[in-house]
Amino acid sequence: MKLKLDDELMSEGFFEGTRILGIACTLKNYHFCWHIEKTMQIDFHTSADLQIGMEKNKRSYSFTVYEYIDPVTAIEHFLYSNKHDGEFLLPELQHLDFIWLIRDSFNNEEDFNHLQQKIRTITGVQLVTEVPHDRIKSKDNLQR
Repeated sequence: MKLKLDDELMSEGFFEGTRILGIACTLKNYHFCWHIEKTMQIDFHTSADLQIGMEKNKRSYSFTVYEYIDPVTAIEHFLYSNKHDGEFLLPELQHLDFIWLIRDSFNNEEDFNHLQQKIRTITGVQLVTEVPHDRIKSKDNLQR
């Protein structure tokens, strides 16, 4: 008997209770994170184990992932850099520079809308839009 992982089920579990924002922005990763901290008191951190590596066309790419877990609400925030050296973490969303995944089991609509409005106030941000899960074809890239 051969056992097989159900990738679709794993993907559903990862995205359960999440909402995703796509952000077009002229700022570099670290500069954008600095503005987020100053504007919203969200202190994103990254580490080597949060990086997403990808091999494509005999080249290696590394996409930075930033993480913040709210100490009061336990809401998890992940900010993915969508571009590196002309390659995209989510090729179907090439027009976006950042992907912001929020894991919130309560899905507070008012907080989510407030977050979008605060991001829009950051200089250099050109677009903030919710990205429906079904629009993301390469979901596995966010779970590496």
